[in-house]
Amino acid sequence: MKKAKSDTLDFIPQKDIVYNKLLPYADRLDDESNDILSKIKGNLGRAVQLREIWPGVLFWTRKLSTYMRLYGRKFSKEDHVLFIKLLYELVTIPRLEISMMQGLARLLINLLKKRELLSREDLELPWRPLYELHDRILFSKTEHLGLNWFPNSVESVLKTLVKSCRPYFSESATQEMLDEWRPLLCPFDVTMQRAISYFELFLPTTLPPELHHKGFKLWFDELISLWVSVQNLPSWEIHLVNLFARLANDNIGYIDWDPYIPKIFTRILRSLNLPVGTSQMLVPRYITNAYDISHVVLWVSSLLGGPSKQAQEQLSGLFNSITSFFHPSNHGRWLMKLMKLLQRLPASVVRRLHRERYKKPTWLTPIPDSHKLTEEDITDFVESMMQPVLLAMFSKTGSLDAAQALQNLALMRPELVIPPVLEKTYPALETLTEPHQLTATLSCMIGVARSLVSGGQRFPEGPTHMLPLLMRALPGVDPNDFSKCMITFQFIATFVTLVPLVDCSSALHERTDLTEVEREMCSASAEFEDFVLQFMDRCFALIDSSTLEQTREETETEKMTHLESLVELGLSSTFSTILTQCSLDIFKVALEKVFNFATTNIFETRVAGRMVADMCRAASKCHPAESLKMFVPHCCNAINQIAVNEEVLNEEELDKELLWNLQLLSEVSRVDGDKILPYRSELVQILQLTLHLKCKQGYTLACNLLHHILRSTALIYPTEYCSVPGGFHQPVSDYLPIKDWGRPGDLWNLDIRWHVPSVEETSLAFYLLDLILQPELQRLQRFAQGDQDMSRDDVLQSLTIVQHCLLGAGGLMPPLKGEPIPELVHSMVNLDETTLYTGMEYDESRENYRDAICGVMRQLLRTDLLHFKGSHKHEFDSRWKSFNLVKKSMENRVRHFIALLLCITLLIDRVMLQHELRKLTVEGCQYRSIHQALMRDLLRLSTSTYSQVRSRAQNVLFTALGTYNFCCRDLIPHVLEFLNPDNSSVTQQQFKGALYCFLGNHSGVCLANLHDWECIALTWPAIVRSGLSSAMSLEKPSIVRLFDDLADKIHRQYETIGIDFSIPDECCTVAKALMTAGNPVPVEPVPSEEETQNEIMLYLLVIASDIDSDFVQLSRPWKFEHIAIGFLSLLLRDDHQLPPPAVMFFVKSLNHDSLYVRKVAISAVAGIMKQIKRPHKKVSVSPSELCGVKELDVIVAGDRADNEWLQYNSSNLPRTQQDWDHCVFVEKTHWGYYCWPRKLMMYAPLEEQPKHNLSREEMTEREQIIFDHFSDPVFINQFIEFLSLEDRKGKDKFSPRRFCLFKGLFRNFSDAFLPVLRPHMERLVADSHESKQRCVAEIISGLIRGCKHWSYLKVESLWELLCPLLRTALSNITIETYADWGTCIATACESRDPRKLHWLFEMLMESPVNGEGGSFVDACRLYVLQGGLAQQEWRVPELLHRLLQYLEPKLTQVYKNVRERIGSVLTYIFMIDVNLPYTQPTTSPRILDFTERILLQLKPLTEGDEEIQNHVIEENEVGEQDERTQAIKLLKTVLKWLIASAGRSFSTAVPEQLRLLPLLFKIAPVENDDSYDELKRDAKTCLSLMSQGLLYTEQIPMVLNALQEIAGSSSWHARYTVLTYLQIMVFYNLFTFMSDQKAVNDVRALVIQLLEDEQLEVREMAATTLSGFLQCNFLSMDAPMQAHFEALCKTSLPKKRKREVGCIVDTIPSADLVRRHAGVLGLSACILSSPYDVPTWMPQLLMDLSAHLNDTQPIEMTVKKTLSNFRRTHHDNWQQHKQQFTDDQLLVLTDLLVSPCYYA
Repeated sequence: MKKAKSDTLDFIPQKDIVYNKLLPYADRLDDESNDILSKIKGNLGRAVQLREIWPGVLFWTRKLSTYMRLYGRKFSKEDHVLFIKLLYELVTIPRLEISMMQGLARLLINLLKKRELLSREDLELPWRPLYELHDRILFSKTEHLGLNWFPNSVESVLKTLVKSCRPYFSESATQEMLDEWRPLLCPFDVTMQRAISYFELFLPTTLPPELHHKGFKLWFDELISLWVSVQNLPSWEIHLVNLFARLANDNIGYIDWDPYIPKIFTRILRSLNLPVGTSQMLVPRYITNAYDISHVVLWVSSLLGGPSKQAQEQLSGLFNSITSFFHPSNHGRWLMKLMKLLQRLPASVVRRLHRERYKKPTWLTPIPDSHKLTEEDITDFVESMMQPVLLAMFSKTGSLDAAQALQNLALMRPELVIPPVLEKTYPALETLTEPHQLTATLSCMIGVARSLVSGGQRFPEGPTHMLPLLMRALPGVDPNDFSKCMITFQFIATFVTLVPLVDCSSALHERTDLTEVEREMCSASAEFEDFVLQFMDRCFALIDSSTLEQTREETETEKMTHLESLVELGLSSTFSTILTQCSLDIFKVALEKVFNFATTNIFETRVAGRMVADMCRAASKCHPAESLKMFVPHCCNAINQIAVNEEVLNEEELDKELLWNLQLLSEVSRVDGDKILPYRSELVQILQLTLHLKCKQGYTLACNLLHHILRSTALIYPTEYCSVPGGFHQPVSDYLPIKDWGRPGDLWNLDIRWHVPSVEETSLAFYLLDLILQPELQRLQRFAQGDQDMSRDDVLQSLTIVQHCLLGAGGLMPPLKGEPIPELVHSMVNLDETTLYTGMEYDESRENYRDAICGVMRQLLRTDLLHFKGSHKHEFDSRWKSFNLVKKSMENRVRHFIALLLCITLLIDRVMLQHELRKLTVEGCQYRSIHQALMRDLLRLSTSTYSQVRSRAQNVLFTALGTYNFCCRDLIPHVLEFLNPDNSSVTQQQFKGALYCFLGNHSGVCLANLHDWECIALTWPAIVRSGLSSAMSLEKPSIVRLFDDLADKIHRQYETIGIDFSIPDECCTVAKALMTAGNPVPVEPVPSEEETQNEIMLYLLVIASDIDSDFVQLSRPWKFEHIAIGFLSLLLRDDHQLPPPAVMFFVKSLNHDSLYVRKVAISAVAGIMKQIKRPHKKVSVSPSELCGVKELDVIVAGDRADNEWLQYNSSNLPRTQQDWDHCVFVEKTHWGYYCWPRKLMMYAPLEEQPKHNLSREEMTEREQIIFDHFSDPVFINQFIEFLSLEDRKGKDKFSPRRFCLFKGLFRNFSDAFLPVLRPHMERLVADSHESKQRCVAEIISGLIRGCKHWSYLKVESLWELLCPLLRTALSNITIETYADWGTCIATACESRDPRKLHWLFEMLMESPVNGEGGSFVDACRLYVLQGGLAQQEWRVPELLHRLLQYLEPKLTQVYKNVRERIGSVLTYIFMIDVNLPYTQPTTSPRILDFTERILLQLKPLTEGDEEIQNHVIEENEVGEQDERTQAIKLLKTVLKWLIASAGRSFSTAVPEQLRLLPLLFKIAPVENDDSYDELKRDAKTCLSLMSQGLLYTEQIPMVLNALQEIAGSSSWHARYTVLTYLQIMVFYNLFTFMSDQKAVNDVRALVIQLLEDEQLEVREMAATTLSGFLQCNFLSMDAPMQAHFEALCKTSLPKKRKREVGCIVDTIPSADLVRRHAGVLGLSACILSSPYDVPTWMPQLLMDLSAHLNDTQPIEMTVKKTLSNFRRTHHDNWQQHKQQFTDDQLLVLTDLLVSPCYYA
């Protein structure tokens, strides 16, 4: 096929759209596409070489994407590669405007989409330009200062772009990326997140196997061991998982995952965040950082298969353990995730099967045979998923997820999936009381329909279920239950589409070669006729019950309600499906029935009438000849008989019968044109009779009839809609329809027949136009010129007729003529539109009605608009609109989602869409003079006096603006007329209309915000000036709201507009290649060099005009001042400085009266500071020379010899000028932790940097403006006054904007302003008001960060000033301000070398907890210190050691707030002690040593056995307290530390925590009671958090030993808590436990041991735990265990001694009773462990239990509870569960469950 292609094309296309071959004019497409492609290549290449990005390049790249929509990738491979290279170069131009970059990127993504078309040999793309683009935009240094505005969508576009380019990165790329990003891997820093997300996005994983050593093998071990060792879900772990999932999917069979599989599944289970146990605390970070389900699914489906089968075992384990969560009675925020998992996993496995077995092999690595999924693998997979899916069918989130899962599972194994679904469906069809069951099961049946009907070898008996299902579904067509009705329609339609409804029972006698199932199907097919007739009866009943009289009071609306229209849609589509699929015999019976129903009753035309008419239309569409023969004569006769007498025609309210017949006729006539021709005379006669009826309803129906006749004669459309090509009309002996059940359509043999208008039909259409349209136009023209009077209703009627003519025959009329409008846009490239052929040859000899209508309408508008008032206004308007948008009327076809395996009907629709797509594209967007005139008319309507007209016209206007190229520029000046304050004739309505035109609708263009300097230079100043217009009044809330919306929309949508449109040379070389390469050869000449234009002039113009309009008129309302400064702030940019007047304006605005203006000005001035910053010189240094240590070959992270010099060391701090100059400062904290970069960029020495203390003469004009204002004490007084006001009481926070402003001031002007500011700072620090303190904190943090490049002397004097200030501040700290001071110090220390700030750290370390000023000040000082140290991460081990030494004696602090703060500080001190791979032991403090010291002090608590009470001692008591009290206080602080570190550290120090466990178990209370003191509550929280921790395999034995020890303790509280701890711990580490057989046995032994505990509560908890473990399949119910329990049950009890009355009952139960109870509890645990089904062993156990119903307490109680629980959980499905029991057992059971003891 491809060979033949290349004859007409001269090249082999990459891949074109197959549907194009099926169009009726397919033979003309090759020439057309060749022509367009050569134009695109020529003009695009030319535009790039002329370096004209806008409009040239953009226009022609847009044409290229249209070309791909129409023809697919219909170009040669070399063109394909050149297009990609050209676009890649364009996208990565560094200064390209973002919106252009996005447009080009989307096209590039589209070109790269089908990656099988180009292999790595054909194309190689560099990765670094993409990385730089990504980095520049997503981690922009200037965006937060308001110097860049990016659209929201930019992130996802960039990510998709990288994904598309990834397969083509070079083979050395992986190593380059690792070198680039490894140095960022510092887990305490934000750069970790950045580096890992880059790895996830960029690392190529599709390299061929022989290059794997240059691909993933370079990083796999390193990253997977990092992932395995991280325990607390940091935010970057998700990215790692996504990367591994992609790696696994791209390299199935090349990586051995087996060692990691238990860990993978444990983490997946943890990530679902399922609730376990009773008192579970959720760590919030587990929820926010949970894994992305779609990647989990990808990973799991890639692990399946292969020789070891381990993944399938774990997957079955996973589903077994979470199955019960799917039961409909369970609900929670975790449910959505579970459903998603269920829905996506089967789909992913189906995709993998398709890739292994059916996909054409491409250059991508194939899956090796050893790892392909075998039949057995598939069966295992389907079996493991069936149980949860069947439970999820009835879930509260709806049955859709389950239905999708079932559909995919049934594709693989119908015989396992469909029978259980059928078992649920049949009862659901019978039930009347539970409709939700019906909707759920039917939607699942719809999913498996194809698998059921097509049968196949796997499930041959499938098709026999079809008729019974259809017949039983009929009662679902029920007028009273809407959702049931809709799902039934859908169900019937789905099944009927798959099956031809043909009666084949005669084949039983004629054919002998049928199988048993086929015979059964043949005999069943005799019922089809019955089914169709019954269905019709049901529909008629539905229609009868929904007539207007029955459903509405008189007063309500006459239109259909939303629900009714849905039912109508469902009814008509189902009925037409049925008729299309049935044989001619059945059709005739059905037709007869519909005809009788329609003609013997008279329906109102609004609701019921529409439904009946739809059914009739369906019939006539299927077999037009038969149907029209019955309907047309009948209707025509009826209408003629009624219309015989004249006065009928003038009645306002027409006869019902007449209306009904008209409606019926207009619907029936929607058939192929050639079928209508025989009835043309009757139809024309009816039209002449009815078009001029007086009654509006009447003539509208007549117009519909006209419209339908015209359409069917004038358009091109396919005629064959039937699921078997050629229909079902052959005799049974040649063709047996049952063979076609569920057959997929075949694209290549689809002989679509098209209806192409014949000469006769076109002449009929023109005859009708001459007869009907001509006179109407003449009347309207005479009326417009004033020669003829017409009433309002007449005009409306005429317009309606004209509109319907246009709608029907629009396709026959050529498009509007007119001169193209020249030079809207200046361009050096041809911007002509391309034209496409759509199968219409316009007949130039006939009159062009489109032009005629256009002329008349415009005249009408001129004269008549002024006299038109009242109700018909908006109708007139909608006529006008329909005229303008005829071309859009093609769009609203229902679009089908297409896959090649769907039925033919859908294929035909897809081809039709291809035809329509061409028609829409052809409508050409060339903007001609006639269009220009129409646009101005629309604008006049958009600003008319009637609001309804305005809004209609505006909608049309927006659509039109989106259709024509460049017409916005033409329209803007006309809109601006209405806003001009000098134009006094503007009314308020016009003013509002114009504003609305600017605002645009939510999807279309916003005129005020076009990406083009010329437009912005016009619109923004105009909007600001319009404040002075006479029509503007701020009293009208609607106008105020409009201005707010407008300003808001501009702020939201504004994106920085480019200034520099240069194109680098590499692009030009590619463009040259494009113009000279390959077929078709471009016709444009290769251009010579020309200059680019100057955008900067325009940019300055915008700003100047904005400012002029701002300064000249100070009398404007405040609203417009806000709008003006808002617009100006959008114009800051990072590649061009603001002009000095604007700088002046913003600096002055800092002291404006309005708070809003001040806020904007602060941001703007901070941005200006960034703009005028003088760049500092950097030099690259090799790290190994700096530290004098040779770099290591292997990766070692953490504290090493070669990064020791970076750390803070008080013995050699730079304390003199000389030391300071010799010290190498490394500001960023992450450098050197993991490894060093190849080249480190450092600042050059001070003498090479720009000069610091400039005198005023040396400054630029902009710097002088700022310098003058900020050196002026009056200005500063006012400024500081404003800054220290409070804005919203209690809501204010430290403001990063103000910090940026001060940082910029001190960075750019060094210490020039200090003398002026110093007195203010001293004054503010002493004042304890929160707003004053906050203001000074902002200044100080700006100062510290701004002094980065100051000389040593300046810095030293700065700290002499700051240290006393900070001391004062910290002693004045209050509850309101401590957070601000914390932020201040943290901000000051961020990304600064600690050795630079040694004054600050030494000052903070002086004595944070000294008791001065009370406990609160202590806590605050710690908080501030922690803020500073946390920013320094691993570089201050010495300070951390000093702090720890200082804090340890203080750990017994009495005050709660100090304790909590110390706990938090300890977390940060030990944060650096991580257990990660390749990492050296840290030199910072270690948890191990600390724990040793703590345990010594806690000795008094661990040794004693008595209960630990919280001795709260009076706070003021002096003197030594005993050791025990000290220990309790210490313990409280340690608990705070454990709780704080659970959410923050990366790895949990399990061995150390275990040593504290016994103590915690002692204290933690059992009951849930909030009245406990702090100590107990904390202990409980701590245990809950620890039990959820992730354990390494080697830690499990340690934990179990500790638990076994505690289980032997004397306190029953501890033993009880062991069980709750065990439950959560095992579930959260399920697969890690299960992969270790010894651990499983230990857990089982522990639980069984505690079942026999002497304390009742412990025994019951043990039973609950056991039942939980059984339920999640951690333990299994095996024979030895059952035997053990049965033996225990048989323990005989001692006889009751006769007690004397009044004697005290002995409370200690005898050992025998305990053992017997243990046995009973064991049995009850087994029974409760399967709440939703009845396994085989259960009946016997229930019998055993019932024997103990009359034992002594507590046994009797346990038995009762168990039975009542059993009854509660099995009650729903008792009918099914009953089958598991024998009759005798059932007798006993019924006896038990309703026995009197149940109520006792």
